[in-house]
Order: sequence, then structure tokens, then C-alpha cells
Amino acid sequence: MDSVLVIDDERNIRTLVSRVLTQEQIEVHGAGTGKEGLELVDEVSPDVVLLDLRLPDTDGIQVLRELKARYPDTGVIIITAFGQIETAVAAMKSGASDYLEKPFEHLDKLRLAVGRALDEVRARRELSRLHGQEAGKYRADQIIGESRATRQLREMIAQLARSEAHTILIQGESGTGKELVARGLHYESARRAFPFMEVNCAAITDTLFESELFGHEKGAFTDAKATKKGLMELADRGTLFLDEVSEVSPGCQAKLLRCLQERMFKRVGGVRDIKVDVRVIAATNRPLETLVRDGKFREDLYYRLNVIPIVIPPLRERREDIVPLARHFLAEANRTFHKAIKGLTAETERHLLGYAWPGNVRELRNLIERLVILGTAEYLEADQLPGQFVSRVEPTPVVLPERSAKPVSLATVERRYIEAVLEQVHGNKSEAAKLLGITRQTLRKKLAEQPAD
Repeated sequence: MDSVLVIDDERNIRTLVSRVLTQEQIEVHGAGTGKEGLELVDEVSPDVVLLDLRLPDTDGIQVLRELKARYPDTGVIIITAFGQIETAVAAMKSGASDYLEKPFEHLDKLRLAVGRALDEVRARRELSRLHGQEAGKYRADQIIGESRATRQLREMIAQLARSEAHTILIQGESGTGKELVARGLHYESARRAFPFMEVNCAAITDTLFESELFGHEKGAFTDAKATKKGLMELADRGTLFLDEVSEVSPGCQAKLLRCLQERMFKRVGGVRDIKVDVRVIAATNRPLETLVRDGKFREDLYYRLNVIPIVIPPLRERREDIVPLARHFLAEANRTFHKAIKGLTAETERHLLGYAWPGNVRELRNLIERLVILGTAEYLEADQLPGQFVSRVEPTPVVLPERSAKPVSLATVERRYIEAVLEQVHGNKSEAAKLLGITRQTLRKKLAEQPAD
């Protein structure tokens, strides 16, 4: 049951409030002094406090400040006599959510004010609960994997989160977990009590980018019916995550650069500089160095973003992480879809380890979820895997030179083996790379080399 505490030295006010709110199924407590009121707050933990500004033993503003310092989520409604509006406004600046003038001529105003305050308290508490869940979900130790690269990544997140670094650049292929790393950097840091705001730069048009990031003033353009804060302003004291920053247009890049340099900006249509304290984390799945060379990305913005770089290797380069991740996703999917699948068979794990994972961790998660949804057996069996996970081609061994033949170098043997595999897959380099257990880039490099016999 919702509870309200009335701190007012007038007994008739306490009685009236109790009678009205009890009819609304609200538990009501009363106190006649500030000291008694603060003691009752500790005892009954009310959701909302109705506080008179004039108390016999102390100043109501002082009670308000002490109350908000100890219980910041508690709603406070100021009770003030007619003609003391300025004092009530000052109280609202100290944390009160509303004020009521006494005597209460319209009891509906009392009901509405208390109802609004209770709604605000519930919303704040739910936000705090969700924030706590987010913080637990995105801790650095929630980044799953046993590879050296993943262990180093966890260590780097913990180290950077505690630092004063204001700009961080995360690079990695699509699906490697760049957003997870960005959230880990936020929730491991002292900024975790403040907002984590994100924008997908690839999904927003040039015309909206500036308004979305910096906000706009009322009347700045046709549809600007009211002043709107941008994400940079909303993220003050917290973190702004710029996903796919490589897709920002050249014109918007210049405006972003100025903001990063000065941590200051103007809203669209505004004349006042707004200063913020924001950690900016940018992410990209494209090589910014190449875009700089091609004239598609500003060099000065690249160096401004690349103060502290984090590179997340693709999943195929950290195969020790595949099975732990698969087991983690299986546990998650069991909880989500109310299943009780015990694990993966050894053959299933072997096929997962032999796959190149072009979609990285995201592809692995999606696969496990699909297998769990459709699975009916105790374990995830290899015959449940899609065709691309079971190699259609078994490469035949390359015939090594006989003892009587002229010896050849190891590089030559490797080259002949690669050529044999390529022949079997009709020149498909992606398929050959999968069979060989190497990346397509490594395959191209090996083909470019000219071994000497």
C-alpha cells in the first residue's frame, strides 16, 4: 500500500489529509514537528511527504534538504499558506515536486498532487531497478570468453572505465560486440549513475543528425514546435555512444569535431553555447584510416576520436571463445524460452569450432537461440545445424613427394595443398578459407607469396 507522511503542526490539516487519502487506499501518518517527522521517515519509509514550511521547531526548507539527502527518491509536496508562493518555489528548487496552498479549498487538488507524486516515485524506483539490472548485465566480467584477446579486453575496459578518458574509439567487424563494450565502459565507471545515450549514425539523415545530437530551439525550423534537448545535452555527466561513426557526413563531421574539441555546442537555431561533461565512445566496423586516405573521413576528427583505440578481434580469430559463448547463450535461451536443454554435444561443438563466423558473436547468439526454440532433445545435436556448418567438401590430402623425388620447401607443400583445396571448391576462396581454418585475407596473402622450390 502507498504511504504518505504529513508533517504539519495543525492537527486539523493532518486529520483532513488522512481522511481524504485513506479513502484512496493510501496509508497516512502524521507528525507535528520537523524532528518528529524525520524520525517517522526513518521508521515508516513513506512514499510521499506533505511538508509544511512553517514548523514550530525548525525551518521546513531545512527539513526538506535533510529528507532529500537521506531519501532522494521520496516525493515531497510543500504545504504553504496563501501568499507564500515565492518560498514554495524556492522549496521546489531544493527538491520538492509540487506545492499546495492551505486551507485546502479543493480536495481534488490534494488528491491529484499526491497521485502525481506517487506516480513519479514509482517511475523513479522502477528506473533505479532497471538501472541496477543494466549495471549488472554490462559489467566487464560479463564479457564471455577465455581467449587472450578477450581477457585483455576485460582488463582494458576495467582500466579505462576508472580513468578520466573522455573519448574512446571501438573498432571491430559487425557483430563483435562493440555496443556491449561501450556499455561496459559506462557501467564500470563513475558515470554509471548518469545517462547512457546512443545514436546509430548510419540510421539518421544528415538533416536530422545535428538536431538529434545537439537539439533545437522552438521555431528553428518548420516542425520545431518546442525546444528539444539533444542527446549530447541529455548525456551530460554520462556517456554518449556514437555507433557507426564512419557514416557521419562530411558536413556533420565538422560540427562533431568542434563539439569534441570544446565539449560545447549550440542547439539548432540557438545562440547560447551549452557546455557539457560527456564521455564520447565512438564505434565503427569500417577502417577509418582507409576512409581518411580516400578523403571520406576528416583526418582531424579521426585523430580526435582515436585518442584511446579498442580493437575487438573477429570471433574466428579467438576460437577459444566460441564454446564458452555458445554455452552462455544456451543458458540465456533456456531462461528466455523456458527450455531445459542440458548442453551441446561434442560433435556440435566441433562443427561450431570449424565455422568461420562471418557474423561473429551476433551470428552465434542467433544460431543458439534458433536451435533452442526448435530443439526437442536433451542436447543440441549436430544434425540440427544449418548446412553451412557441416562442410560439404572434404579436402583430400595433398600427395607429398616420394623419398626419391627432389625435396621441396614447406612453403611449396603448403601452396600445393591450398591449390588442391581451391580446385575442389571450384575456386571459391571463402569456402576454401573455411576448410583451411584461416581467414580470407590470410588465404589471399598466402596465394600472393611465391615459394622457392
